[in-house]
Amino acid sequence: MLLIFDWDGTLSDSTATITTAMQASARDLGWSVPEAKTVHNIIGLGLPEALSQLFPEATEADHARVRDRYRVNFLEVDQAEPSRLFPGVMETLTRLQNDGHHLAVATGKSRQGLDRIFKAMGLQGFFHATRCADETASKPHPLMLHQLLDELKGEPEEAVMIGDTEYDMDMGRRAQMDRIAVSYGAHEIHRLHAFDPALCLDNFSELMTWERL
Repeated sequence: MLLIFDWDGTLSDSTATITTAMQASARDLGWSVPEAKTVHNIIGLGLPEALSQLFPEATEADHARVRDRYRVNFLEVDQAEPSRLFPGVMETLTRLQNDGHHLAVATGKSRQGLDRIFKAMGLQGFFHATRCADETASKPHPLMLHQLLDELKGEPEEAVMIGDTEYDMDMGRRAQMDRIAVSYGAHEIHRLHAFDPALCLDNFSELMTWERL
């Protein structure tokens, strides 16, 4: 089985870090500061798509400015209080890997950002493959899932997308693979139910109860 995981809000408890950094970036530029729930709604998208949704009236030049501030603020917030994996994540991933499953990440983060976090957490080489939003189409477009399937020589019926947002569920459905939702991330679980997930997890370790593993 190929298990494809979202990163922020699914494996990493980073929703608060993203929210704080984005709000600080708007504040730095003298813009209206978006509410936390508004920022939560764009988590999972690539940064350009997220900014277009958060600040639809801003120009491309303005988006470039807030993007630069966000990168600075994210690093400052994350260095002050580094994001951690959710409880049970490392143990469950290790067990899945030992059982012979392939593990991949499909994330709205940039390649530079994901590689930095992998290095900080000692996860270089842990996953069999990864795709970031600046390398392919942003969620919910299924391109990054198709690319992961091609790289790992898998078929949709042999894979599952696991995530915490509508974008993850929609992407998995478009790629015609099973979906598993987590209830503790950026989007409320009732929003994910609409995409018919095979399983809903309140704790990551519950993944091991899935009948297909």
